[in-house]
Amino acid sequence: MKHSKRLIVTGAIAAVSALALAGCSSSGSDDSTDSASGELTPVTLQLQWFAQAQFAGYYAALDQGYYEDEGLDVTILEGGADIVPQDVLSGGDADYAISWVPKVLGSIEQGAEITDVAQIFERSATTQISMKDKNITTAADLAGKKVGSWGYGNEWELFAGMQKADVATDDISLVQQAFDMNGFLAGDIDAAQAMTYNEYAQVLESVNPATGELFTPDDLNVIDWNDEGTAMLQDAIWADSAKLADDDAYADQTVKFIKASIKGWIYAKDNPEEAAEIVTAAGSTLGESHQLWMTNEVNKLIWPSTSGGIGMIDEDAWKQTVDIAMGTKNETGATVISEEPPATAYSNDYVTKALDELKEEGVDVEGADFTPIEVTLKAGGE
Repeated sequence: MKHSKRLIVTGAIAAVSALALAGCSSSGSDDSTDSASGELTPVTLQLQWFAQAQFAGYYAALDQGYYEDEGLDVTILEGGADIVPQDVLSGGDADYAISWVPKVLGSIEQGAEITDVAQIFERSATTQISMKDKNITTAADLAGKKVGSWGYGNEWELFAGMQKADVATDDISLVQQAFDMNGFLAGDIDAAQAMTYNEYAQVLESVNPATGELFTPDDLNVIDWNDEGTAMLQDAIWADSAKLADDDAYADQTVKFIKASIKGWIYAKDNPEEAAEIVTAAGSTLGESHQLWMTNEVNKLIWPSTSGGIGMIDEDAWKQTVDIAMGTKNETGATVISEEPPATAYSNDYVTKALDELKEEGVDVEGADFTPIEVTLKAGGE
């Protein structure tokens, strides 16, 4: 296994410290050397959560030396509950950030000048899950039920699905859901929000008191917003719009960063066990089986690519996300945005160049033959 330099820190204060260690306030494109790495350009990536296999491709790209191959010395900054990746990026404290499209659209409307330069997740991972005996299989079945929602910008697919099914907010009992499945397992929530790669697995890692064994998928019903037609685009790579337009070196660096990141995601596709181990070594505290489950489920969100290659932004999916962001109201009556985002909100220019280079090197960027592995979850995700 090829190992490259690592510098991974957590939290807002640590992010500043990491940038100081890198010798810059934000790596930028003018500082092309780093004393610790030779002729490499220092680059910082801000994640939207803590180290976990949701970001396996970036950790794999770092571990396998793909960033270094492109002349980049990449520092990965973990996220957390109090860190907004797009704010870190627009504030000049990172070169790139990972975040969901609807969350960033709101920031753009408030003045953030950032661009989606690679849409890594093609499909949404957000679901609403329920126990089989609740008979909740579609959004229409949520009427009259206790429905969990995390809020904080995670609720829009749920509310869009409800509104599409003519289920008003008053037709449900909305429950403020914690970022775990305790309320659901206790019976306080009939239908709970769950990411396919995380909270859904948390349920399957728990003991069913009726059987004394772990829950199985047969015990659950799942509302998939991809199937309901209200899925929104999630994890994307975001860059600084002004620098893309005015700084040729940054624009070239962006292509290199995307290219190396895609290679990392291809590695995660082809080597899910190794990718899970890389994330664990990077500091993730998740259990071994949970981490592998997450890697496998995230791969399903990316592969196969049906939009011309991993990272390409599908115009129809973008439009659906924008339409929901403008037209869907949450329980407070708010929408994500009030008008169409600017043309600079996304661009396929940089990912296209990265994909073209990879194709010239004979790399499969679509993964049409992708087959997920079978993962056996253990109690507690161990």
